[in-house]
Amino acid sequence: MKKLICACTAAMLAVSMLAGCGGQTSTPASESGSAPASQGAGSAYVVGVCQLAPHDALDAATQGFQDALKEALGDQVTIEVKNAAGDSPTCATIVNGFVSADVDLIMANATASLQAAVAATSDIPILGTSVTEYGVALGIEGFSGTVGTNVSGTSDLAPLDQQAAMLQEWFPDAQNVGLLYCSAEPNSQYQVDVVQAELEKLGYTCTQYAFSDTNDMASVTQNAADNSDVIYVPTDNTVANNTGVVDNICRPAGVPVIAGEEGICSGCGVATLSISYYDLGVATGEMAVKILTGEANVAEMAIEYAPQFTKKYNEAIAADLGLTAPEGYEPIAAE
Repeated sequence: MKKLICACTAAMLAVSMLAGCGGQTSTPASESGSAPASQGAGSAYVVGVCQLAPHDALDAATQGFQDALKEALGDQVTIEVKNAAGDSPTCATIVNGFVSADVDLIMANATASLQAAVAATSDIPILGTSVTEYGVALGIEGFSGTVGTNVSGTSDLAPLDQQAAMLQEWFPDAQNVGLLYCSAEPNSQYQVDVVQAELEKLGYTCTQYAFSDTNDMASVTQNAADNSDVIYVPTDNTVANNTGVVDNICRPAGVPVIAGEEGICSGCGVATLSISYYDLGVATGEMAVKILTGEANVAEMAIEYAPQFTKKYNEAIAADLGLTAPEGYEPIAAE
């Protein structure tokens, strides 16, 4: 009798647990730490987003991507956003989780995220954004503009020759230009090499100042400030996360900074040739919609670039350094 009672009780508990699980529902995830992508019940598509770090440019790209997907697909798409907080190895953990969950598409925001996604899967479509040069990021010799595998996306590369010309427009009498960047970011190396060549055509003497990570960033920046009339900083994720380090050294020293993108310029620069990272994210989202709905094959999609660039300047830093913006520059909007 006791055995019979125990068996009945166990059966009732099992039925109760199954009923409880069957009653669970999930909603589209939009923030790190929310429901796993595999729980997107009722969604036709599940998309995982791996963002390298939290800063204005990458945040705007992710938001534009989500908005474009939601506008086109509505509740048919579940989006899970994970942020690696600036730690490249965490990107691998995030994308491996997406692969295990068998998401329909991965959006990789920034170079380290893209590299991690490519290492994790050759089957799931991958779209990058906020990636400067795909050939450099993926080690493709003679890159033609189309990756040809499961990878495509959008580039945040502003014309580097125009950035060099912008530096000359602001500082025609400068002689020594310091090129400050993180050596761990291959796209940063690419940018400073190209800009250096352009600046040297214009008659400047250029020196590269590379720091390996945030541990030696301040000392390298100080060295650059001590030996430069003006500093150029490319689109560099490490600098973008630590603009205060650059500003606290360069502005008191009276050394102006020309920046590769608006977010860096807002924190430590005088001027930049700006793109809209939100619009870049929207373009990436529109590419994702075509892939998810079968309208396009990711292997045949060429890398897309920002459609327009705007000359902008940092009013506060320019004023502190006694600089007047040349004609045609817009002030960066205060936050």
